[in-house]
Amino acid sequence: MKGIEVAQLSYSYGAKQALDDVSFAVEAGQFCALLGPNGAGKSTLFNLLTRLFTSPQGTIKIAGHSLNGSPRKALATLGIVFQQSTLDLDLSVHQNLKYFAALHGISGHKANMQIEASLEKLGMLERAGEKARLLNGGHRRRAEIARALIHNPSVLLLDEPTVGLDAAARASITDHVHQLCDDGTTVLWATHLTDEVRDEDRLIVLHQAHILADGLTKEIRGGSALKDKFLNLTGASA
Repeated sequence: MKGIEVAQLSYSYGAKQALDDVSFAVEAGQFCALLGPNGAGKSTLFNLLTRLFTSPQGTIKIAGHSLNGSPRKALATLGIVFQQSTLDLDLSVHQNLKYFAALHGISGHKANMQIEASLEKLGMLERAGEKARLLNGGHRRRAEIARALIHNPSVLLLDEPTVGLDAAARASITDHVHQLCDDGTTVLWATHLTDEVRDEDRLIVLHQAHILADGLTKEIRGGSALKDKFLNLTGASA
C-alpha cells in the first residue's frame, strides 16, 4: 500500500499558480524529502494534504483513503507538524500531549501509555514534566513530533520542522524521524535545506509549482553534491 498518493493536483491563488498538475506517490515506511526553495509550493501542498485547502483538480489518498471521499478516515491516519510551533508554553510537555490525546478521544491509562511511548521515541521522556517554555528550540520540536505520534498515525507530515534551529538540533531531529520509518511510519519532510536529505532518501524537488525531479537522492544528484544539483535545477540558493 502507498502511504501517500497524489495525482494531477493543481492549486492557484487567483492568477498565481502554486501547484500545477503535481503527481507522486510515497511508499509505506519511506522517508521522502520534499525539497524546494521558499515559495516553491511546499506549504500549499501540505495545506491540501491536511485538508486546510481543497482543490477541485486532482486526487489525494492517505494510507489508501481518499481525502475527498473519506476525509475522516484519511485524516485519522495523519500526524502533522506544522512550520510554526503550536505548543501551549504554559503547560508541561505531558500536559500538551494529554490535551492532544483527548482531542483524539484517548484518555486515562491508554493516553498515559501512548504519551510515554511517543516521548520515549523522541528521547523526551525525562522532560515530560517540564513546561514547554523552558525547553530549547530543538526539544520543543521533538515534543511536537511526539505529540503528532500520540494516535499512532501511519503517515507523518513535517513542514520545515527545523526552521530556526542550530545544526546540531537539526541533525538530531532528522535522525529521530528517520528512525520512525524503521518502524513503518511514512514520512513526508518538507525542507529547503539540502543537508537534511540523505543519499538513501526518496527525494522530490519542487519548484515554481512543478516537480523537477523525483527518485532516490543519490541517483538525482549523480556525481554532484546535492546542493549543486539543487542549485542547477532551481537557480535557488541552497
